[in-house]
Amino acid sequence: MTIAYICILIAVLLPYCWTMVAKISGERFDNRAPREWLGKQSNPRVHRANAAQLNAFEALPILVASILLAQLAGVPTSLIDILASVFVLARIMHGLFYVADRDKARSMVWFIGFACCIALIVMAIIETTGGS
Repeated sequence: MTIAYICILIAVLLPYCWTMVAKISGERFDNRAPREWLGKQSNPRVHRANAAQLNAFEALPILVASILLAQLAGVPTSLIDILASVFVLARIMHGLFYVADRDKARSMVWFIGFACCIALIVMAIIETTGGS
């Protein structure tokens, strides 16, 4: 289960990567008023990186829940690890595509990550109901 746990750690840290991208993409960052600073930025990359950060935070609960449900239900560790890894790769690509303003590619990898979590939850349901 170590791989899935590492994936959770990466997913926890990922929003902060996009925060750093936002901060270094704009004018000198003002830590006294970070939200006001963000609102004053004219560089669209700053706002896209901030949106990637917010979306990464939004995606975190479903990943954690789906991994824990799958683990508790007895889904094979190898399947959990694979789907968790694909989720993390998709989320990294999601942020990169968000910052690069590649909306269609961003939506595609968002769906891939979401589908990994749904697959984990469905496998947990199947495992706990005995496949019926």
